[in-house]
Amino acid sequence: MVIRESAEMYLETILVLSKEGAVRSIDVAKSLNFSRPSVSVTLHNLEKEGYISIAEDQTITLLTKGLDIAKTIYERHTILTEFFEQLGVKKDIAVADACKIEHDISPESFKAIKKLVKNNRANAK
Repeated sequence: MVIRESAEMYLETILVLSKEGAVRSIDVAKSLNFSRPSVSVTLHNLEKEGYISIAEDQTITLLTKGLDIAKTIYERHTILTEFFEQLGVKKDIAVADACKIEHDISPESFKAIKKLVKNNRANAK
């Protein structure tokens, strides 16, 4: 399975939900506003490819390569959201725009934005 934007969204969602407790497919479906059957198919594909583990009680755990991708996408999301907010963009728009860009931004551009955000954050203190 080639990791595409949709798979990245699933992995990021599992990471975020896991901060609140055990994650099941119903939680992912509700969070992404997707049907349970389509979520089930994607999760089983992610499991087959070694990105997640689904236990007998149906709890989902990110495996190492899934966790690495999820952390990368989540970091991009948070940094890009903060970047747009520093530019004066309203939070809800900043979050939506970050979601659109986080999957496509080049490592070089992200690194530059991250550096700028951190510098701005330090200078604001």
